[in-house]
Amino acid sequence: MNRIKKYFTGISRDVYFLTLASFFGDISTEMLYPVLPIFLTQTLKAGGGVVGIVEGVAEATKNIIQGFSGYLSDKFQRRKTIALIGFAFSAIAKPLIGVATVWQGVLGARFLDRLGSGSRSAPRDALIASSVRQEYRGKAFGLEGVGDNLGAFLGPLIAILLFFLLHINIRHLFYLAIIPGLMAVLMVAMVTERRPAAQAKAAVDLRLTRFPKTYWKYLAVTGIFGIGNSSNLFLILQIKNAGASLEITIFIYAFYNLVAALISYPSGFWSDKFGRKPMLLVSFIIFLISYLGFALTRNIFLIGILFIFYGLYQGIFRTVGKSFATDLTPPELRASGVGWYSTVVGLSALVASIIAGQLWDKVSHPAVFLYGVAFSLIGLLAFVIFIPNNK
Repeated sequence: MNRIKKYFTGISRDVYFLTLASFFGDISTEMLYPVLPIFLTQTLKAGGGVVGIVEGVAEATKNIIQGFSGYLSDKFQRRKTIALIGFAFSAIAKPLIGVATVWQGVLGARFLDRLGSGSRSAPRDALIASSVRQEYRGKAFGLEGVGDNLGAFLGPLIAILLFFLLHINIRHLFYLAIIPGLMAVLMVAMVTERRPAAQAKAAVDLRLTRFPKTYWKYLAVTGIFGIGNSSNLFLILQIKNAGASLEITIFIYAFYNLVAALISYPSGFWSDKFGRKPMLLVSFIIFLISYLGFALTRNIFLIGILFIFYGLYQGIFRTVGKSFATDLTPPELRASGVGWYSTVVGLSALVASIIAGQLWDKVSHPAVFLYGVAFSLIGLLAFVIFIPNNK
């Protein structure tokens, strides 16, 4: 019992609230992820190109807004307020998708949804970092990762239950998604914000030179690694091409998120104990092995196992990567630091997905994953050479 209690030592009440906010927020988002393409193509009679436009605009919005959101939350020292607004935007956007009668309406609602998602991430992460001492920060981000990925696990399963088994009208799914979305807003409302000292607040500005050189090296290495890490949609497409049904594909995707949830807290705990760098190296190696496997096999069982194994990478990288970013920034710039880090991760993934789409259509499906292997190897070597351990 004492060992279990020690395992969770240092986790504050606010971290639990923010973990629940991520949990409910991801249920709201991920219960719609499998059915959104169906809604666009079958209900609204839009083409595949429209699906690409809607998701491209949505994800670009999320990626670009994260850095600016972090800067604003640092400048005004209103991290909780900005996080609340972000969660509220995302919750309201879900039923707006359901009432859309043309694809442009879905585009507008998805823009609002991702605007909310992008604007809430950096201030939420800064709230987590400020809620615990540095030696417990990995565990705090790990616990939030559990909530986020567990919500991403349950969301698709709820979609299967409501849509495929209970045959709920597809528009009603979007209406119901506001319920966990509003629960997320309530969780953030219960957080107590701890602000830096007044003199730190006065010093916040847009001078990027205020970040240490190691932080910029970390962002550069993250970007190099990230331009080989394309959208998970290509992994889903690979499973579908191997012959899996839609239901089986959603189950595999759900269990991928479950694995990411289960590894998140232990990886944060280990990064507190052994350092961020060793844990991130482990995640890079898992990514490399997974992508190499996707390139070499078309066996549906092996692809499914690889996708679930890939969840280890996702859980470790998400938890430890953000913890490392906050370690490398001063407290008064913490939201900006994690915001620009998230922007680099998102924009590099967008570039990777554009390149992967061309490789998928014009070269071959394995080329997508061999390309990812090449850049993950370059990123891994750069990380070993240029980034020091924080222990």
